[in-house]
Amino acid sequence: MESSERMERKILFPGSTIGIIGESSNGIMLAEAAKKMGFKVIAYNSDEAAPTMQEADLGIVGSLSNESKVQNFAERCDLVTYESDKVSPDAVAVVKQYTQVPQGSEALEIAQDRLLERAFLEQMNVNIAPYATIVSLDDIYQAIGSIGYPCVLKPIQKGFGRKRQQVINKQSDIAKCADIIDLGTYVLEAWIPYDKELSVIIGKEVDGKLNFFPTVENTYRDHHLFQSSVKSQIDEEIQIEVRRIATEIATQLDYVGVLEIAFFLTKSGSLYVKRIVPALHKAGFVFEKATNISMFEMHLRILAQMPIPQVKFVQPTVMVAVKNEDLDNLRTQWLLKDNWFYRFYRYPQNNRVVNPGYLLVLAETTTAAIQQIEATNIWNKETIDDSLVLDDASDETTEE
Repeated sequence: MESSERMERKILFPGSTIGIIGESSNGIMLAEAAKKMGFKVIAYNSDEAAPTMQEADLGIVGSLSNESKVQNFAERCDLVTYESDKVSPDAVAVVKQYTQVPQGSEALEIAQDRLLERAFLEQMNVNIAPYATIVSLDDIYQAIGSIGYPCVLKPIQKGFGRKRQQVINKQSDIAKCADIIDLGTYVLEAWIPYDKELSVIIGKEVDGKLNFFPTVENTYRDHHLFQSSVKSQIDEEIQIEVRRIATEIATQLDYVGVLEIAFFLTKSGSLYVKRIVPALHKAGFVFEKATNISMFEMHLRILAQMPIPQVKFVQPTVMVAVKNEDLDNLRTQWLLKDNWFYRFYRYPQNNRVVNPGYLLVLAETTTAAIQQIEATNIWNKETIDDSLVLDDASDETTEE
């Protein structure tokens, strides 16, 4: 069992080497946090100009399918961590032959497969959106009676983005699925008319102890995470239930490190599990200022088997993802706002990056922070209802 193997691994001290694999912006902040703690960092990435590669002590360029390069990378590290849930479990399996991967690969396999994820959640009797397995158009016609409108057809494997998904609002929309139905197995999922989307970021230690960050409220726009806020107006009863469900899921998941569990909250107070992310998630960026320990340091302390401080709330904080089109408008705020804190990843200018960074807004209340953000008119536009399309977290790169 992977869990027993983890119990035997050594404690890391300053000077030990941590390997980071993954292509998202989580990597650079994880690398920075690791170096501050005295660890050496080796990054494995397909792009030598990626920010994580520039921050690392050593960068190895290669694809995750290149087993010899992955082996070379793994053999140089005391342990390896994947910073994104989009890393191939096959690549993780190769790494595990040569060094330790405390997170394991089982949770990654579950999270990347919609059917496995739903089967995992169903065995715990938690609420998820009604769904059906689809392999043909006839399956859609037969399932639509129980699923209802609107609904969305999604491939069982995550990571394809919008090109392999189809929203179905009425019967005539089913014919639109003909072009993609032969490309693989799908799930047909009902749309949950939610009021809020919530995230729980959890640090799970080797012995199974769970460390909770405050519940986060998320807003998505254009199929990307737009805003995350801490200390939003969430009823105490809801927060207790969120933690109860998240505890059950995290306890059953064979995983060590920081993970995210996302929920839909309806107006009637019902909670539905949206997804599991067994890796660092962008919703946790907000804890850089909102709590006494960041998501990245929490993850590293768990990997190194260091003691974990009790997470304490510090100040109401809102994270806003910055897009390239926002940069010119932000120049004015750059000169005016003393409570706005910026983070840019410094990708090369020719890189097709949707979100080159984010900002954190601190205020006396979350409501005050959001009002200040809206008063700039930089982001005042209609929010696209992404629950109809994506249940997996898009990263900052352009979807092809």
